Amino acid sequence: MATDTLHHGATAEPHEHHDAAGTKVFGFWVYLMSDLVIFGSLFATYAVLMKGTAAGPTAADIFELPFVLVETFLLLFSSFTFGMGVLAMNAERVGQVKAWLAVTFALGAAFVGMEVYEFHHLIHQGYGPDQSAFLSSFFTLVGTHGLHVTVGLVWILVMLVQLSTKGLTPMTRPRILCLSLFWHFLDIVWICVFSFVYLMGVL
Repeated sequence: MATDTLHHGATAEPHEHHDAAGTKVFGFWVYLMSDLVIFGSLFATYAVLMKGTAAGPTAADIFELPFVLVETFLLLFSSFTFGMGVLAMNAERVGQVKAWLAVTFALGAAFVGMEVYEFHHLIHQGYGPDQSAFLSSFFTLVGTHGLHVTVGLVWILVMLVQLSTKGLTPMTRPRILCLSLFWHFLDIVWICVFSFVYLMGVL
């Protein structure tokens, strides 16, 4: 009887960890859906206000498409490197996971740096968010995405610390998976931003 109890306890614990991980990932999907509503509202607002330039500059006047293409490449490639990190996690290679997360962080930080430079350049030229409805909606939409990427960068740093101190555990694995969902979600949102805001703006 005691042996059966011990055996049952040994098999139940991994099952409980699996259920907890699944619940966390499902809960994070719910969060992403709420975030999707926020971005959907911002896109709708931009669509309504994009023509409200108040006789000021239009999208074609201020957007530099080659610059934004570099930003886009950085974020797309960072999504690939994060995917490689998840594959390394599934192969139990914690060193490779940390390396791929570090590369992802560098690419994401470069993306945010370019976005901050773009905002500073526009404001310096007198094209700040207070100049027109178009610029206000543009700064809000793109800035909200940039803020999310910044949160993702902080999360990556936290995971690097946890992987260094705890390794791959039932606690760190679902967190990496949730962060992966978050990062890929931001990648998809940025593709929409690039297509709808920048590309359509200069055409």
